[in-house]
Amino acid sequence: MHVLVLNAGSATLKFQVVRTDAERIAANADDVLARGTIERIGGEAVITVRGPEGVASKRTAALRDMRAAVEWVVGWVTSGEAHTGLTSRADLHAVGHRVVHGGERFSRSVRVTPDVARAIEEMIEFAPLHNPHNLAGIQAAQRALGDGVPQVAVFDTAFHQTLAEHAFLYAIPYPLYRRHGVRRYGFHGTSHRSVAYRYRHLTGTERVDVRIITLHLGNGCSACAIVGGESIDTSMGFTPLEGLVMGTRSGDIDPAVLDYIATKEGLSLPQVEALLNSQSGLLGISGLTNDMRDLLAEAREHDDRRAKLAIRMFCWRARKYVGAYLAAMGGADAIVFAGGIGENAPEIRAEICDGMEWAGLVVDPSANDALTGGKAGRFSTDDSRLAAWVVPTDEELLIARDTCRVVGGT
Repeated sequence: MHVLVLNAGSATLKFQVVRTDAERIAANADDVLARGTIERIGGEAVITVRGPEGVASKRTAALRDMRAAVEWVVGWVTSGEAHTGLTSRADLHAVGHRVVHGGERFSRSVRVTPDVARAIEEMIEFAPLHNPHNLAGIQAAQRALGDGVPQVAVFDTAFHQTLAEHAFLYAIPYPLYRRHGVRRYGFHGTSHRSVAYRYRHLTGTERVDVRIITLHLGNGCSACAIVGGESIDTSMGFTPLEGLVMGTRSGDIDPAVLDYIATKEGLSLPQVEALLNSQSGLLGISGLTNDMRDLLAEAREHDDRRAKLAIRMFCWRARKYVGAYLAAMGGADAIVFAGGIGENAPEIRAEICDGMEWAGLVVDPSANDALTGGKAGRFSTDDSRLAAWVVPTDEELLIARDTCRVVGGT
């Protein structure tokens, strides 16, 4: 089966074409035939594509909207230029879509029906920056490929629907949850599930025996406590704003600060929320950038105080969550790092793990330094009771596999 995977944003579209089926999934032998990113949709879009050989090429094209972008993708992946072996639209058998918010209704990936599309639309009030664009991607793929090609929605929130009531509720009047759905939903679920799955296979651990803390660290960051292969707690909450310090998001903050800032700065509450989402985190503390690579360079080369402070706060908050989850879980077997920072910044991994000898974690510096650029492996010493791993996430592959399973009825 050839699955087109789409991750649609406000002005971006990420895509992959994956050849997969039940046998390939069982053997971990799925093939990525093509991948790419389209940026600045709505004008002269910048397109970066890679065929099966992995060589990147760039070009531009006037793409007025998501429908035009999806049409371009379908045309390219079925052209001879892409070298995918696909020669017509009929060679695309299904489309898997990343959808950020599925609310309480969706605890697994599902085939898109008119009823499911309406439910995704109803969730827009919970994810106004994401769900409208995810839905636009679904509609564009339906127009490009027709009703005969199944569309599957894979929800970021679904993995966290296993949280117990005491973990997902906020200590606010209970009727607010019943009337308005105010609760912890959690996000990055597809990434955390992908990482947990790969960890199992790397370590030979049965699903029921998995006891790990996963850290997805990128521009967006979240922690997840996984027991028996299921999420029992996660750092992101009602929205992706809660939890760890992130690239431009503040993470945890006293809610009284919102009204205080609004009053002092003459801002509306929506403006304060925008400030916490897009002007805070690493960017807000450093005053320089939300890119951890640049902050590490500034700290090394110029001893920049605020860059160092932003890095310290980032690592401190992550370590606090790890400690809290170790207590809630009664201990864990491993801390697993993923995401752009988690996979490629040994300095950050080392600082987060620093001082955790009490929990039985001792970092092997040479092993840690060797794990960058998509490599998976353990970087704690052999005698550590609590292991530390890098396991690169592959959300697109998981979406392709879920799509295959849903279409196949499993």
